[in-house]
Amino acid sequence: MMEPQNEPQLPPVSPNGLYFNSSAVSLVILAVLETEQPIKIPPHQLVSFLDTYLLSLHPRFSSVIVTGRDGEKRWKRVGVNLKDHIKTAVFPQGKSPEYYEGCFNDYLSEISAEQLPETQPLWEIHLVKYPTLNAAGNVIFKIHHAIGDGYSLMAALLSCFKRSDDPSLPLTLPNDGNVVGAGKRAAVSRVLAAVLSTASDLWLNFSKTRFLEDDLSPIRSGDPTVGLRPISAATMTFSLDEIKQIKSQLGMTVNDVITGAVFLGTRLYMHAVDPGSDGADTTALVLLNTRMLRSYNSIEEMVKQETNSPWGNHFSFLHVTIPKLTTSTTATSNDSDDALEFVRAKRHSLAVPLTAKLLHLYRKLKGSENVQTTIVSYMGELRVSVAAEKGFIDPNTFKSCVETAFRLIRKSACTASH
Repeated sequence: MMEPQNEPQLPPVSPNGLYFNSSAVSLVILAVLETEQPIKIPPHQLVSFLDTYLLSLHPRFSSVIVTGRDGEKRWKRVGVNLKDHIKTAVFPQGKSPEYYEGCFNDYLSEISAEQLPETQPLWEIHLVKYPTLNAAGNVIFKIHHAIGDGYSLMAALLSCFKRSDDPSLPLTLPNDGNVVGAGKRAAVSRVLAAVLSTASDLWLNFSKTRFLEDDLSPIRSGDPTVGLRPISAATMTFSLDEIKQIKSQLGMTVNDVITGAVFLGTRLYMHAVDPGSDGADTTALVLLNTRMLRSYNSIEEMVKQETNSPWGNHFSFLHVTIPKLTTSTTATSNDSDDALEFVRAKRHSLAVPLTAKLLHLYRKLKGSENVQTTIVSYMGELRVSVAAEKGFIDPNTFKSCVETAFRLIRKSACTASH
């Protein structure tokens, strides 16, 4: 779509937005809102709700991407027919939650492979009005990553809802505060660790972007069209209090613990499917928020001209080599220790902002992922979602391996505390 000649200059699409809206990659976010009660909202009320709240949040929800007069991609405001953005899933009537759970997963797989129409704003809402194993109903938000990152979209979602105890107050999330240094000696140690880790990570990011590829394995098919193929999904839930206890025992963070579990679980899955893949070189592409904040700001704060938490895609990529198992037969506490120490070391790396500059130069990503994990915590629970290439990776087996890895880490923490 081309920008008309007589219109003023339109706002440009950010570099990260360009990465995810190209011929090589088209990345969407699928966010699922589970409801405790059946979904019975009339269509006209949903249209009114979206018109009142969603479209007013940010211009990108009512904009399309066009090619500007200068050849650059830009955002152009358009009229929005909200009915075109609302989809309702249709399944057979009178079935069990177990049956609808399968239908729901198949539906997720189906819409994940469908491209969003470029002639209208890049988002959809899908209503699944059938009870599954975890909810009475599900609302699926399908939003193109060019609109914003997870931080922006979570802030937008929170701004659309009210507190049940006092609707006049905005929804808020706890603020963990700032991290305070532990003295000069610790500061010197961190600087040295940062130099070593940054050099290693920057070289890995450069080489993985330009010429190195992972080995083929149970989690990498090598199919160049993997990013356009259907997915299958599975979710697992962990106690946030238990994770906090583990991180206190090991002197780590919550992110360290759960990332270590995912890394170790990945290797356990590879071994379970093909023991010969234990030595395969495997890399995780980690998306990291570059805002350096510990809580969500309001949507009003994010759209200000001068703010430390702006709307958009403010994240970078870090290629992280997944540690290999220390034994070829079964995982041990040593493997969990190795995974945790590896993740801990990555905290000191400065490769994240440097990699962002590297991607600005190359403006392309090489390859796609066969399995993706997303992590969110809420009301004392931490939910890990696994989206895997359908027919190539078994998400339920992968889920079981991550749960086994978490038990190994918990056992290691108990041993360390004694």
